Amino acid sequence: MLKQNQFDVIIVGGSYAGLSAGMSLGRSFRKVLIIDNGKPCNEQTPHSHNFLTQDRKTPKEISELSKNQVLEYKTVEFHQGKAIEAKKIQNGFEVITENGEKFNSKKIIIATGIVDEIPNIKGFKESWGISLIHCPYCHGYEFQNKKTGIIANGERGFHIASLVNNLTTDITIFTRGKADFTEEQFQKLEKNNIKIIETEIEELKHQNGNVESLILSDGKVLNFEAVYGAFPFKQHSDIPESLGCEMTEMGHIKIDQFQKTNVAGLLACGDNSSPMRSVASAVYTGNLAGAMVNAELVNDNF
Repeated sequence: MLKQNQFDVIIVGGSYAGLSAGMSLGRSFRKVLIIDNGKPCNEQTPHSHNFLTQDRKTPKEISELSKNQVLEYKTVEFHQGKAIEAKKIQNGFEVITENGEKFNSKKIIIATGIVDEIPNIKGFKESWGISLIHCPYCHGYEFQNKKTGIIANGERGFHIASLVNNLTTDITIFTRGKADFTEEQFQKLEKNNIKIIETEIEELKHQNGNVESLILSDGKVLNFEAVYGAFPFKQHSDIPESLGCEMTEMGHIKIDQFQKTNVAGLLACGDNSSPMRSVASAVYTGNLAGAMVNAELVNDNF
């Protein structure tokens, strides 16, 4: 039960970045409220990788352990719910949840992440994060030497192919339309025996999210064991934009090297403000955001 509605800092988003920021602030005795609706973007992912001490644990295991540790700091509170609105008020911010609850704070950290806009193709949603994956660093090791597809085009497709080429020698890029590579990129892809198919994908056949084949619109069925996908995304919350945060060309919240946005007193961390989508990166940026907010509070009051 919340004892108050006035905090030093409200953190919107309670996954890895938000919890990391909360720990940093809790250790400085700041009154912190973390608001989270319990729907992380990686809840379908079987295991997390490339994070020291937590390799091969499930995302839920890491999240639950993190939350328990953060809440050991008595000045940190956790509120289960969805923040749908925030506005600037005198001396800070007001955050409103979908249930109409209102909480005030001097500073605010946005750690709401992003939402992948998965194509409405049969089998994609069910396989996303399991064998239809986004990151060679997070998942590539587990799919080494597998027959691998890449659903992407242009610079993004070329970049993924260059990384995956170190993990397997059997790669096919599906551009789902006319291939958009430079002449130099075409030459490098050909040199590395990376095939390109422009035909649209009709379905991803799978067993419990584990890919078996891709069915193309021309009826061809091609077997694969792993598929990388680079899809558009949107911000998980419209709160940053409503508060006046600038965005990058890619769609991330624009921040400086200290996780600060262009809005005074508002910081962002995690996937919503970085193309580096990993647990390790989220924890780091959250830790930094917490430290920087604490520094602002010190400067305001010392």
